[in-house]
Amino acid sequence: MARAALACALAGNAAAGGAHPAVTAFTTYCFKAGQTAEQARANMQSVAGVPLPFALTFWDTSLEPAPTAPAHAERRCEVQFDGDMPAALRAVQAKMATPPVFGTPIPLPAPYAPEAGTAYIEGRELLRGRVAVVHIGTRGTQTFIGVDRLPAGMGLPE
Repeated sequence: MARAALACALAGNAAAGGAHPAVTAFTTYCFKAGQTAEQARANMQSVAGVPLPFALTFWDTSLEPAPTAPAHAERRCEVQFDGDMPAALRAVQAKMATPPVFGTPIPLPAPYAPEAGTAYIEGRELLRGRVAVVHIGTRGTQTFIGVDRLPAGMGLPE
């Protein structure tokens, strides 16, 4: 019951603010640890509907195998959609600044770097020796928003 109420409230907020469902799903669930790929998809479907109106890439090698995961990241959550990149940028930056604040900015760890279409990319030091990289931009005609979490101790400045 509470989950349904939350989904309705979030859907209402998205409609009122004009945010694409991918932005709402991303800011609601992509910063949350402890989700399997199946749980992340189900959580996002509770906000954005079935089928998801966006492409989702999600894995967490600390919870389940992910054969295509690169060695430099243990968790990835990314959405890609036809939508407003500046609105996505504002929403994600607002979410990261809302308590509990999502880490503190650090130099961008290797191998991350801006790519064509990047509007924002930043490393963030998290709790317990973790680092995340948040990346927002466009690929072709689509907007993407992604966050990678690196294995403990990787990516921290010397």
